[in-house]
Amino acid sequence: MLSVIIMILGIVALVYGANFLVDGASCIAKRFNIPNLVIGLTIVAFGTSAPELVVNTIASIKGYSAITMGNVIGSNLINILIILGVTSIIYPLAVSKTTAYVEIPLSILAALTVLIMANDTFLDGFKNVIGRGDGIILLLFFLMFLAYNFYLTLNAKEDDEMAIKNYSMGVAIMAFLGGLILLIVGGKFIVDSAVEIAKGFGVSERVISLTIVALGTSLPELATSVVAAMKKNPDLAMGNCVGSNIFNIFFILGISTLIRPIEIASGENLELIFNLFAGILLFVFVIKSKKLVRWQGIAMVLFYGIYLWDLL
Repeated sequence: MLSVIIMILGIVALVYGANFLVDGASCIAKRFNIPNLVIGLTIVAFGTSAPELVVNTIASIKGYSAITMGNVIGSNLINILIILGVTSIIYPLAVSKTTAYVEIPLSILAALTVLIMANDTFLDGFKNVIGRGDGIILLLFFLMFLAYNFYLTLNAKEDDEMAIKNYSMGVAIMAFLGGLILLIVGGKFIVDSAVEIAKGFGVSERVISLTIVALGTSLPELATSVVAAMKKNPDLAMGNCVGSNIFNIFFILGISTLIRPIEIASGENLELIFNLFAGILLFVFVIKSKKLVRWQGIAMVLFYGIYLWDLL
């Protein structure tokens, strides 16, 4: 019971830490006259994935491969099947051409890449490990994705309505440092409690990380997408989740493997294949109509239910 309470406290610390970090960093950047577009592309985008990054960094340092892998793949499945599913039920999501033809295929490429990297035994007869060389390849893909985003900003108009806190420099620095501390403490709480919960309930760290940990670290994306859907801003809701999936595999998994190679346990191919399936399903749903409608959102949530049933 204590471990569950510690995990909840860790998740709360992660969510608030990410918000404080983004608010403080955005305010500091604005005071140095950095354009809103660049702030949104870098600080805000990194901030929503900060919980996954912190949890994975701590798990990698401690050698918990199941948590490292499960958090990334579990978050990706929740982003596509649950967050986009639920938000499209609230309000149908229109999909831009760049998202349909570039970003969603990139998320499929990311899912396929990690699936191939995780199957050394099948391909070469080696032990299934995503090593540091694989991590470098993932980070190179991430740099290409980042360059693509910067290219998009060259043709975009400055968003003067972007909400940035008007803190003094001192308060902004305190918010940034406080958010960073909360992220680190929350991440440690989550990793340690996940291991204890797994031991206490007799389930694997992989299952805990794919479900509870992944949902906890995906709360920023969930909040952002639901609010965007309620405000009828479909581009933000869709771009937030698809971009986060690309970010999670290419950057967070890439960083994690540089810290410590990830050993792939038996059974982990299930979620890797399902992760690829989720990306393909989203592509099939939106490629023709450029829209994700309510019945498709319901189907996506049901597919996640089927996945959970098989996992548990």
